[in-house]
Amino acid sequence: MPLITLEKVCLAFGHHALLDHVDLQLDPGERIGLIGRNGGGKSSLLRILAGDIKLDDGKVWRAPALKLAYVPQEPELDAANTVFQEVSNGLGTVSQVLLDYHEVSHALSDGEGDTEALLERLQDLQSALEAQDGWRIQGKVETVIHQLNLPEDTLIGHLSGGLKKRAALARALVVSPDVLLLDEPTNHLDFSSIEWLEGLLKDFVGSVLFVTHDRCFLDNVATRIIELDRGNLATFNCNFAEYQLKKEEMLEVEATHNQKFDKVLAQEEVWIRKGIQARRTRNEGRVRQLEALRLERAARRNRVGTVNLSVDEGARSGRMVAELEHVSKSYGDKVIIKDFSCRIMRGDRVGLLGSNGAGKSTLLKLILGELQPDNGTVRQGTKLAVAYFDQMREQLNEEATLIDTISQGSDFIEIGGARKHVISYLEDFLFAPERARSPVKSLSGGERNRLLLARLFTRPSNVLVLDEPTNDLDIETLELLEVLLQSYSGTLFLVSHDRAFLDNVVTQVIAFEGDGTLMEYVGGYDDWVRAKNFLKTRRIQL
Repeated sequence: MPLITLEKVCLAFGHHALLDHVDLQLDPGERIGLIGRNGGGKSSLLRILAGDIKLDDGKVWRAPALKLAYVPQEPELDAANTVFQEVSNGLGTVSQVLLDYHEVSHALSDGEGDTEALLERLQDLQSALEAQDGWRIQGKVETVIHQLNLPEDTLIGHLSGGLKKRAALARALVVSPDVLLLDEPTNHLDFSSIEWLEGLLKDFVGSVLFVTHDRCFLDNVATRIIELDRGNLATFNCNFAEYQLKKEEMLEVEATHNQKFDKVLAQEEVWIRKGIQARRTRNEGRVRQLEALRLERAARRNRVGTVNLSVDEGARSGRMVAELEHVSKSYGDKVIIKDFSCRIMRGDRVGLLGSNGAGKSTLLKLILGELQPDNGTVRQGTKLAVAYFDQMREQLNEEATLIDTISQGSDFIEIGGARKHVISYLEDFLFAPERARSPVKSLSGGERNRLLLARLFTRPSNVLVLDEPTNDLDIETLELLEVLLQSYSGTLFLVSHDRAFLDNVVTQVIAFEGDGTLMEYVGGYDDWVRAKNFLKTRRIQL
């Protein structure tokens, strides 16, 4: 029996149809990857499944007593709770017993209160936990918190945006739902956390429907791919790699159809230009048909248009961009970088790899001269023009329009020495002309990233610093960004946990290996993994 079904579901925002009479059935044990363009309605579809949005039309059916957990892109959490409290919420009656046990245990270990009374209370709580299988549940809560590298006693209000997302993910995982809905679950996770999540979802006994841009994650987890395209759902009963092959075949068929369509349109335009008055009145229906064809052509081109990325490259930097010799940096007792030396040359595309909080941002600041080392020397090259991409989106003014964000109100911008109208430039990044004067606050997460990239690429630069640029971008935009960066003649520093993106872009990686040790490797993510495994094998043999 299906767990959830959608029948002829419709949802629109304004005149834009996000879902157009779509049907969907979610069966037990499925792992569905939902893909599609930014702003196309993927998050709205998840919210419909979760019961958070009222439909314009159609029906949603859920199995009786269905247990469902939903993790949105921007989860709502109680800032006054600790991580342990927030993750434990939703576990039913055992939740409060767990929280009380956790609190009493901490009070005893900290020497607070009446020890005898606390021990008596702890014994009562232990009995209650045993009666409700609480020890197994507590173990699960602690395991999930540990695997997601969460500080269990820290208040939610003190966490970064990334840690809050991980806390929401942990809260959903511990309740063992029948259906798990995840919106961009890999955002803000490091490599080990992503791989742990992959393993957990592959062993998950319920059904999972998730939205992600992470192609490796899709390939490793999904058993079915659903594509949301122009308000319609297309199902592919395969993994992501097979989907890409099938999609390519479909696009070739569509291109052939488009050529035939354009030929019909051209014939109609020849007819209409003849302008014979006698036929004009008699054939007004044919004129209306031509107008309809033109409208369909415009809509079709809007639907299947692609991002046209280009970057304004500044004057070339000197051959050497930066040289670090025996550099060390610590914060208090925490050693971030210990005795690291390297040389970055013009044209290098460097991936920075490490767990969250390892020190990637610190290394970037040292390389670019924004931070001084405790020991060692850092020498910058000449004529460096640096452009930054901010993963926290702090650069965006929520009230500003898209035009103001790109050109500060001017009608034209300059890219590579050529003037271009700002609306045309926004169209290159898939923003329709009618949205050019919309405020930033109306954009989805992926659209905000596209806007940031659009603004970044208007700035002349010979050094690009991209901090998690792939978060929330759709897969097509990711692939086009890869092509752009592969042809960029300047120097690139890339912080990303997107394994496929790293493999397709960088020429080398600098990896944080723990205890302040940094190592350089030639190649991308997979090359780093192979080199690590090789070195590990050699150490075992020795």
